[in-house]
Amino acid sequence: MRKRGLLGRLGWRVSHMIKDLVIGHHRRSDVVLFSDTTLRDGEQMPGATLEPGDKLRIALALEAAGVHSLDAGFPASSRADIEAIQQMIGVIKKPVLTALCRTVRGDIDAADEALTGNPPHKRGVSLFCGTSPLHREHKLQKSKAEIVRLVAESVAYAAERFLIVAFSPEDASRTERDFLCEVYREAIDAGATTVGFPDTVGILTPAKARDFIRHVQDHVPNINRALVAVHFHNDLGLAVANTLECIKEGANVVQCTVNGIGERAGNAALEEVAMALTLHEDEFGRPAKIDTTKLAPLCRLVAELTGIGLTPNKPVGGANIFATEAGIHQDGLLKNPDTYLPYRPEQVGADGVRLVIGRHSGRRAVAHRLDELGVILDDDGVLAVLEAIKRLPKDRAIDDDTLRELARTVVDDKVTG
Repeated sequence: MRKRGLLGRLGWRVSHMIKDLVIGHHRRSDVVLFSDTTLRDGEQMPGATLEPGDKLRIALALEAAGVHSLDAGFPASSRADIEAIQQMIGVIKKPVLTALCRTVRGDIDAADEALTGNPPHKRGVSLFCGTSPLHREHKLQKSKAEIVRLVAESVAYAAERFLIVAFSPEDASRTERDFLCEVYREAIDAGATTVGFPDTVGILTPAKARDFIRHVQDHVPNINRALVAVHFHNDLGLAVANTLECIKEGANVVQCTVNGIGERAGNAALEEVAMALTLHEDEFGRPAKIDTTKLAPLCRLVAELTGIGLTPNKPVGGANIFATEAGIHQDGLLKNPDTYLPYRPEQVGADGVRLVIGRHSGRRAVAHRLDELGVILDDDGVLAVLEAIKRLPKDRAIDDDTLRELARTVVDDKVTG
C-alpha cells in the first residue's frame, strides 16, 4: 500500500492549524523574509555551475547571514541537484530548504525524495507554471481553464507531502491581472502557503511593480492565508528598485541572489536589498534579520566558487567600494571616513578603506601611505614624490615598491643636489 502523505500522518486539521499560525505570525511581525535563490536561479547563469560541495559552502554562508529560506535546487533536473540538497540535510538547520518543481507530480515526488530527513517545518516546494498569454499559447498550449486546473491539482498534491508550498505564476508581469488573481486564489485554496510574483523577463518599473502587488493584495480574497513573495530580474537594471517598492507595498518575502547573478542580466542582489533596508529604516519601517557584516565575504565566496567575478564598482562587494584615488576624497576620508562613504566597511564585513595612490591623489594621501611604509619625508619631499607620480605612464601601477623607489630618488636628489 502506498505510504500516506504528510497530511495523512499529521492530520488535516492539525496541519492547517500549523500553517495558519505560521503565516499569521510572519504577517504580524512584518519582518522582510529573504529567500535566496543563488543555488538554483543564480546557478542558471551561463558559466556559474556549482558542484554539490560548493553549494553546501554557500548555503552555510547564507545561513550565517540570516536568510529565511534557500531555494536549494531543481531535483527533477539532475542527480547533482538531489545530491547537493541531500548534503544539506542535517547540516543546514535554520533556513527552510525548498526545491523547485514544475506542476508535475514526478517533480514533486523527486523533491520529496531529495528533502527526506529534513524536519517538516524546514522543507518545502516551489511550484511554477506559465500563466501569460505567451506561455499559455506558445509554451504550454493550454487554455486558462486548463492552467487553473493544473495549478490547483499540483498544489493540492504537493500540500499532501509538504507543510510549505509556494506557487509562482511564471511570467506574472505579462499576465492579465484578473487571470493572475484567479490563479492565486485557486492556488491558495488548494494549499499554497506562499504565492510568488515573478517578473520573469525583468520588464517592470518600480511604479508598475507596486501597482501589480497592490492589485493582488486588493483582489485576491484569500490572500491573508498566504505570504506574498516577489522575484525580480534585472533586464532594465531595476530589480533592486522594484523589490524595494514591493516591500513598501507589503510583500512578505523577497527572492534574491548573491551578487545579483542569474539568467540574462541577473536577479535582484540580496546584499543590495539588505543594505538599502538597513540604511533606510525610516523609509521602510520593516526589519530584515540579515547580518550585514557577513555580506562582503559572502559576495566574495560566491564570486570565487561560481567563477563569475565582481566588477570593481559592484555595490557592497566590489573592490572599489571603499577605495578612492581622488585627492579631495582621500583627504576627507583621512579626516573622517563618513565624509565620502555611505556606510563603514566593517558594517558589511569588508577589509577597510583603501587609498589608491595615483595621478589623482593628493599630498595628504601620499604622505599617509609613506608614513605607513616607514618612509618619513618633509612637505617638500612629499610634493616631489607626488610630482614624480604624475610623470609616470598612465598604465603604471603605483604600488608600495614604486613609492619607496620614488622616495629614495627624492632623498638621493636632495643629497646630491
